[in-house]
Parts: sequence; C-alpha cells; structure tokens
Amino acid sequence: MKKLVITLTITFLVIACGKKEDQFVINGNLRGDIADGTKVYLKTAGENNTIKEIDTVTVTEGKFVFTGNTPKTLDPYYIFIEKVRGNLLVFAENGTIDLSAHKDSLMDATMSGMTQNNLFVNFLKGSNEIGKKMMSIQKDYQNAAMAKDTATVNALKEEMQEIQEEGKKYEISFIKENPNAAISPLILSNFYSRKILSDEEVSEMINNFSDEVKNTKAAKSILDALEKTKNSAIGSKAPEFSAPTPKGDTLALKDALGKITIVDFWAGWCKPCRLENPNIVKIYNKYHDKGLNILGVSLDRNADEWKNAIKEDSLTWNHVSNVKYFDEIARLYNVNSIPATFILDEKGIIVAKNLRGQQLEDKIAELLQ
Repeated sequence: MKKLVITLTITFLVIACGKKEDQFVINGNLRGDIADGTKVYLKTAGENNTIKEIDTVTVTEGKFVFTGNTPKTLDPYYIFIEKVRGNLLVFAENGTIDLSAHKDSLMDATMSGMTQNNLFVNFLKGSNEIGKKMMSIQKDYQNAAMAKDTATVNALKEEMQEIQEEGKKYEISFIKENPNAAISPLILSNFYSRKILSDEEVSEMINNFSDEVKNTKAAKSILDALEKTKNSAIGSKAPEFSAPTPKGDTLALKDALGKITIVDFWAGWCKPCRLENPNIVKIYNKYHDKGLNILGVSLDRNADEWKNAIKEDSLTWNHVSNVKYFDEIARLYNVNSIPATFILDEKGIIVAKNLRGQQLEDKIAELLQ
C-alpha cells in the first residue's frame, strides 16, 4: 500500500456567539518560530482541478482565525502557511475545531471538534501507526542493503509487503465502516486511480455512502469515471464519435465499421504504440480482406507529427484525430494511457479490449472464423 498522503494540520471551526448557523470559524495555534504577519491561506479544489483561494489571514502571536459561510458540500478545505512545507486539511462544518501544530511537524498536529474532523483524525491515527511501522522497516532495510546482508534484505522485503497489505486492509475497512465520513471518498479515490480495487468493489462501496458524502467532488468524480468505464465495457455499444482525418474530412466511427473493427488509441510520440504498430500492420494485412477494419484514433498534439508517424509506420487504414492530446474521445472511452485498443463486432458492440501482440491476432482470427 502506498500510504494515502493527506497532510493535515490546523484548523478549527467555531460558531461564536451571535454568529449565524451557516457560518464557520477556523482557529489555529502554531508553535515554532512563526513571525507575526506570516500569511495563512485557506483554499479548496476548484473546477478542472484548479486551486480556489477562499481567504487569507495573518499570524499574530502564533494564532490565526478564519471565518466564513459554511460550504454546502463536505469537500475539504486546505490550509497553507507561508514558508512552511505541507498543508492542513479541514472540513468546514458548523461548529468548532481546535487545532495545534508545530510548523516543522504539521502531520503531528492535534485537532478536535465536529463530526467530520473527528472522523478524519480517527483515520489518521490508525494510518500514522502503520506509517511508523513502515518507516522503521525502511530504515532497517537501508542499513541491511548497505551492509549487503541479503538474507535480512529479503526478510524485510516480505515484512514491508505485509505492512502494505495491512495498510490496504485498514483503509478499506475504514471506508466500509464509515460511509458517512467525508474522508472516505478521498481514500477510495486513491484506490480507484491506482486500480487496486475492481470497479465492482468501488461501486459497491460508493453506493453505501451517505447522500452527503455522495455529493462531494471526490465521490462524484469516481461515479463519473465508473459511468465512463461502463460505456466502454465489454458487451457495451461502443460510444459514437467523429473527428477529422489526415486530409481534413470528418469520419464517424459508424462509417468505419467492418465485420470486425479495431479502434486503436495511439500517438506518434508514444513509444509503446510505435513498437506495437508493426504487429497491427501484420494483422491488418492478413485479415483486412476477411472483414477487419481499423480506425486509428491519435492523441497527438501536433498534426505533422501524427501524419508523419502514419507514413513512417505504413498504417494504411482509416485515421482520425482532434490533435488535442487526451481529448473528449479518449475521455468517452475512459482512456488514460496508450496504447489502448477496443475490438468491435459489426454492430459496434465491444467484444474485447486492450489486447496486443499474439493475443490480439488470436482474438481477430477467432472472431473472423
């Protein structure tokens, strides 16, 4: 398990006397050599993974205070301190959060107050314990490696794998046992992006989340990705699209279908794609007369590089590209890396995907029998 790194530290929510119920107050207490006037920034995630600044205050005698309207969703806020490494995560609920931290050790901050922040702190306690075990073993591992103690190195490798598995199980258990915790979709997002859990497992966990938690950006992002995966799953109708050809005409997928069609996501800059191209050329030449078509979808950023690669690799089938890198077509098929291939039948149903080399040829031969 690569430990989910969510830096925490300072923050507290306070509903002061006379404050409206839809407002929060975040109070911070910093230890260490923090000069008066040091800026502290409150930020959150904006649209398209941008950073949105909420407020800026300054430190006075080691203390700072943020106040504001309580956000409508349980998305996290982050606190950044000028000239201090790391950041602090807080959920701006109605209520009070008290936090104390040393500027040189934000991860060891103490925080109390309100449901979501308490759940977050509880998660960190368990996660940090596992992290300390891993750091201890890594130190022993480095010493053994320097001493060329092979037996100890191998034993410590196994120990690290066991602790990684322990961390994975801990985080999965936390998600399942805390479907109302706003930190749960953030942990789950980490698992999903690393493909540690199947789509079915991720879907089951997220469906158990409370309505408030499902409404967070992290949860919505996972649901959106799962929906796109569904669109490009084996057995699904391939999403329709059209794009410019190298000559500037527009070609639609439906007009490029054969008895069997390979939709090949690639790019001239992609070395693994270029290495696979001779195999695809061989398959196309062997099976095109039997009903195989190929539609190359390039994720190039430069039209000349795309066209040159087609010529250099002798790719004589249909090609399209928006010349916009990982564009809307890639997103439609949930393509995050290339090469990526989808094999369609004559009705445009996805019957296989992401096959290369001999496996790809064997599948094409089977389908065209």
